[in-house]
Amino acid sequence: MTELATLARPYSEAAFKLAKETGKADAWSDALRFLSAVVQDSDMTAIVKNPRVSKEKIKQLLLDICQDRIDTEATNLLRLLIENGKLKLLPTISVMYEQYKADDEGYVNVDLYSAFALTKAEQSKYVAMLEKHLNKKVNAVVSVDKSLIGGILAKAGDKVIDGSVSGQLHQLAKRL
Repeated sequence: MTELATLARPYSEAAFKLAKETGKADAWSDALRFLSAVVQDSDMTAIVKNPRVSKEKIKQLLLDICQDRIDTEATNLLRLLIENGKLKLLPTISVMYEQYKADDEGYVNVDLYSAFALTKAEQSKYVAMLEKHLNKKVNAVVSVDKSLIGGILAKAGDKVIDGSVSGQLHQLAKRL
């Protein structure tokens, strides 16, 4: 992952800089998300990895698939990645772009895991606590993870806040 991030960083920075200059941050988000989904499709992955399929055929296929979904700048990025053999970087570029966008707009995306489904009131309470702790507006995606036994686990980028029962049991086992 570290190598992918290192290789993807210049592309994601350039895309974000262009998006800021042109005022198309949301359009770039949509385009990068769509391109990532396309290149992660199992059929597309098989085609891209096939040594008998030329870069030109891959480029034409992807441009045909994406023609109505991405603009000229995103098309140029796609062409550049294909020509440089860096198509596998698209998902990482998308993730890094979203992080640059979140930092610029003053919010953080948080994956919130709970052992049980949360009510709207509970979600609001946890989001408010995270906003206070992180000093940023929080966009939370809540998921149920029964392995937590109880409590909450929050992941915001590389920061993890573990208030789960399984996490506490793990810490206790380490101390013993």
